[in-house]
Amino acid sequence: MNQSALTLYADSQYASPYAMSVFVTLREKGLPFGMRTVDLDAQQNLQPPYRDQSLTARVPTLLHEGAYLSESSAITEYLDEVFGAPGYPSVYPKNALDRARARQVQAWLRSDLMPIRTERTTAVIFFSPNAEPLSAQGRAAVDKLFRVADRLIGDGAQHLFGEWCIADTDLALMLNRLVINGDPVPDKLRRYAEAQWQRASVQEWARLPR
Repeated sequence: MNQSALTLYADSQYASPYAMSVFVTLREKGLPFGMRTVDLDAQQNLQPPYRDQSLTARVPTLLHEGAYLSESSAITEYLDEVFGAPGYPSVYPKNALDRARARQVQAWLRSDLMPIRTERTTAVIFFSPNAEPLSAQGRAAVDKLFRVADRLIGDGAQHLFGEWCIADTDLALMLNRLVINGDPVPDKLRRYAEAQWQRASVQEWARLPR
């Protein structure tokens, strides 16, 4: 496969957690790529040509050798499979069950916890905090996040499955919506989220000009 023909389409504010997930994957695998931005505020994603290139008309979308692929977890799985030869670090666990569980975590984070995603958008991470208290629905979603994360993260563990995988980045970002905003977070989960945030590939995304 020609790795030089990779282009990542991300939101122009670099605030999408899903574009971040693909960016981190590309960096962790050591793949050179170009970046193009899509202005979501101007609804550029709903206009041609992007609307016709990205099947779901959302970010991120990956262009590879003339083919477009959207939806972040599909992209990260694709990259791990296509660039899975020796010399390309894996972003998913090697063990089949752990790999499935990592994908489970990703699917859950993308389909649940909507009150957190609404009341603690990634603007609190990349721009400014939100002092508005969480709603009852938000607190219930936070309780669920904490309960699941506490089960997943062993005491003193830095990673979900013994070593880093892309699900660590995704889970830590969800927790950091609360940590960085100043909301109360249990110490174990806060330490995990803060440690994941310091990963070089994550910090490179965090430092992109906004």
